[in-house]
Amino acid sequence: MSKTVDLNSDMGEGFGAYRLGDDQAILKIVTSANIACGFHAGDPEIMASTFADAKAQNVCVGAHPGYPDLWGFGRRDMAFSPAQIERLVAYQVGAAMALSTYAGNPIKYVKCHGAMGHQTYHSEAVATAVCRAVKAVDPSLILLSIANGQQDRVARDMGLVSKAEIYADRGYDETGFLIARSLPGALLKDPQQAADRILRMLAAGGVETCEGKTVATPIDSICVHSDTPGAIEMAARVRALLEGAGVTVQAFA
Repeated sequence: MSKTVDLNSDMGEGFGAYRLGDDQAILKIVTSANIACGFHAGDPEIMASTFADAKAQNVCVGAHPGYPDLWGFGRRDMAFSPAQIERLVAYQVGAAMALSTYAGNPIKYVKCHGAMGHQTYHSEAVATAVCRAVKAVDPSLILLSIANGQQDRVARDMGLVSKAEIYADRGYDETGFLIARSLPGALLKDPQQAADRILRMLAAGGVETCEGKTVATPIDSICVHSDTPGAIEMAARVRALLEGAGVTVQAFA
């Protein structure tokens, strides 16, 4: 079993007067925070305050770029070319660098959101576009990549550092990828069930599929979505169970 692992969550995903998730509460539990950059959610005020709140809790921060899709929360595929995706990511990483520096808590990594993140798993072209953008803007930034996806391989081939991420609150299909949110089994809502499964996956060294099989992968970081029902309790249970098993929970960056 891995003796050290990161616990991350997506944050800053409100917009204007609207808020999503209890960022203040989950920041007390996680070790890394992925901050929305204004395209699928977030705005300059939310970004700056979330970076500052993370600093107060000694939480590492990263940029969380996605498609410009406020209405669909960045979870819908959009028809951008690889070159356009490259510039979309560069734009958002630049905004995150500016506001995190402004807040005194500079970003250390990049994790793509929603549909863009899923495409970096399947599509070499999208993964390459994201990696090219990060390398051009700041090659010291780490890529947080969905375990066993194209981005993890492409990033390493380009000389970037990539860390493998699994999900506490999402189901995996027989191939080892996430079950589509529209299908049964896509979302785990029971905190204890999710925490127990994470411990099994760390012990087995891979993701546990809906059929009970294990698809091998390194595991550097575990994500609990802040908008999942019971997210705070789930994150707390996962961390408590990990630490009870002798696993050190700390940021990968």
